[in-house]
Amino acid sequence: MKNTMMRKPNVVWKMPSISGFGLKVFAGAAMLLGSIGSSVIQDGIIHLDTYTQEELSQALSASPRLMTAAGVGSVMQLISGMAVPLFAFFAVEGFRHTSNYRKYLLRVLFFSFVSEIPFDLAMQQSFLDFSAQNAMFGIAVSLMMLYVLDLFKEGSGAVAVLARVCTVIGALMWVVLLRVNFGPTTVLLAAIFYLFYARNVLKTVLGLLVSAIHVTAPLSFYLIWFYNEERKHREWNLAFYLFYPLHLLVLGILVRFVMA
Repeated sequence: MKNTMMRKPNVVWKMPSISGFGLKVFAGAAMLLGSIGSSVIQDGIIHLDTYTQEELSQALSASPRLMTAAGVGSVMQLISGMAVPLFAFFAVEGFRHTSNYRKYLLRVLFFSFVSEIPFDLAMQQSFLDFSAQNAMFGIAVSLMMLYVLDLFKEGSGAVAVLARVCTVIGALMWVVLLRVNFGPTTVLLAAIFYLFYARNVLKTVLGLLVSAIHVTAPLSFYLIWFYNEERKHREWNLAFYLFYPLHLLVLGILVRFVMA
C-alpha cells in the first residue's frame, strides 16, 4: 500500500533584505511624522510656546482633545528619532561610494541652506531664526569630518588615533555651536559607521548606545543590519533631497498662515 500522506515541505527561512531605496523611504516617512508632530500639532494645535509648564498641565487636564493631541504629537516625534541613524548611515554610504566628493558635499551644503528658511518657518514660525539649524547641516559637517578621517585611514599609531579623535571632537563642536538639529548624534553615528565599517557587531553596539538618547532611534539598527547594499532607483535621489525643504515649507505655510 502506497503512502499517500503528503510530506511537509521544507521551510526555507530567508533573512530580511532591505535596499537603500527602502531605507530612504522609511527615513523620509519617519521624518515627516516628526515634522507634523512638532510643527502642526505642537505649534499649530496646542500652541505650546504660549504656555508655562503649569499652565500647560492645567490646559491638558481640562481638555481631553488637547491631551489626545499632545499624546499623538509626542508619539510622532518619538518615531522621527528612527530617522537619525539612517541619515548618518546614508552619509557614510554616500561618502564611500561617491565618484565626486566635492560635488556631493556641495549638493548637501546647497540643500542645507535652501532648507533653512522652510525649517525656521515650520519649527519656529519665523522666516529666519538662529536658535536651531536644520538637520542637513549635520550631514554636511559629517561629510567634512569623514573626508578628514579618510586622510588618516591607513595610520595605526598614536598620532593617527589622536588625529581621528580630534577630528570627531572638532565636528561635534561645530554642530553644537551651530545648534544643528540632531547634530551631535548624527556626527557621532557617522564616525562610528565609518571607523568601524567592517565590524558589524561593534558598530551596532556603539551605535545603539549613542542613538539611545532619541529613544526609538536604536530600532533603526534592525533595518541597517539587513541592508543588502543595493543602491537602486538612483533617479529618485533628487526627489529625496527636495522632499526635505518642500515638506517643511508646506508645513510652515500651513501653521504660519492657515492655522494661525
